[in-house]
Amino acid sequence: MSSSGARRRAASVPDSDTDREPAVALKKEIGLLSACGIIVGNIIGSGIFVSPKGVLENASSVGLALIVWILTGVITAISALCYAELGVTIPKSGGDYSYVKDIFGGLAGFLRLWIAVLVIYPTNQAVIALTFANYALQPLFPSCFPPERALGLLAAVCLLLLTWINCFSVRWATRVQDVFTTGKLLALCLIIIMGIVQICKGHFYWLEPEHAFQPFQPYDMGRIALAFLQGSFAYAGWNFLNYVTEELIDPYRNLPRAIFISVPLVTFVYVFANIAYVTAMSPQELLASNAVAVTFGEKLLGVMSWIMPISVALSTFGGVNGSLFTSSSDIYTLINYVGFINYLFYGVTVAGQIVLRIREPDIHRPIKVSLAWPVIFLIFWAFLLIFSLYSEPLVCGIGLAIMLSGVPVYICGVYWENKPKSFSSFVAKVTHLGQKLCVVVYPAEEDRDGNEDKEEAG
Repeated sequence: MSSSGARRRAASVPDSDTDREPAVALKKEIGLLSACGIIVGNIIGSGIFVSPKGVLENASSVGLALIVWILTGVITAISALCYAELGVTIPKSGGDYSYVKDIFGGLAGFLRLWIAVLVIYPTNQAVIALTFANYALQPLFPSCFPPERALGLLAAVCLLLLTWINCFSVRWATRVQDVFTTGKLLALCLIIIMGIVQICKGHFYWLEPEHAFQPFQPYDMGRIALAFLQGSFAYAGWNFLNYVTEELIDPYRNLPRAIFISVPLVTFVYVFANIAYVTAMSPQELLASNAVAVTFGEKLLGVMSWIMPISVALSTFGGVNGSLFTSSSDIYTLINYVGFINYLFYGVTVAGQIVLRIREPDIHRPIKVSLAWPVIFLIFWAFLLIFSLYSEPLVCGIGLAIMLSGVPVYICGVYWENKPKSFSSFVAKVTHLGQKLCVVVYPAEEDRDGNEDKEEAG
């Protein structure tokens, strides 16, 4: 789902105080159906084609892996409801950045943007690009894993090509997104339909309780926490609607309705896709595969198995529009890395909901959820962060260090007001250069004061 179409602005909205200058505002043109499309379109992506292996590997059994997928969907719905209250209480586009900044202050908001720019967005794109490379190259290396250099090179080419398309033409970028979304839907439909056929044929050995919960390695709380991080990557995008709350038609009704419709739908798709995987593959076969959907297609589609890698490659190709994160090409390490940081700020934002209830109990809240929901989320959040940090101290520690590196930047760039003139001049020049290179200089306005003087003289 492309966000560009949703972000149209009104040409002019009458100003109640004066007829001289029209006010500029965001048009309310996102209805319930479009809101559901935004949530579903932003959640369902490459994650469902890469996370199943990571979830199963850490969950240690098929049954527990399916429970992880279901519980992750439930936690996603709870967090989305908490965000819904914040979204209509602080009705600003900008999502959790706006909430964190308003509740906890400028430093917390700055760190949210800092870690998003340096970690979350680049790492997400790295995972998607590497998934695309895996699925595109796997048919060429049927008996082994593709070479690491080939994966990195193809992922970089994918990112550079999509970056150029997005810079060259918004229309082209939108068309690429829309066309390649078909690949995503085709792959998921094929997987679920073939899974249902397999169950009807009696191929559900690993779904029987005595086999589903048979662990292939000892259960471990730290690995279970990592399984939730792997699953949460597939659900990423659930909070995107909060970035466009100003453009929702009747947000007080449509925001929670969109959540209640979309998140269960995505959970259903994800759970049934994973059920389909284990109707055709044993846990050992799934873990040995570097491209789960390709192996699934080879087992069930026969001569038509080429459909699966092409569909998934198109899906992941269409999801890339950023830059490659210069780090290890281990996809599952990257997912743990970005998942930990994401959940850290999800918890901070949800905690802000409780703080706002205490600090401003009488503020108008068109949507008001029970405080039990943010408390449940924060308990789960604490479990996830503590055990993830215990299991992957280096990966999670690096993420924390990068986040804290934003503190001196904030102090020098924002908090420090009486800067030397030479320093301010240098920053202004760099900012101006960046604006010109990125074509983001604000359009020149007419000399309003001059026009007003002429009107008064007339």
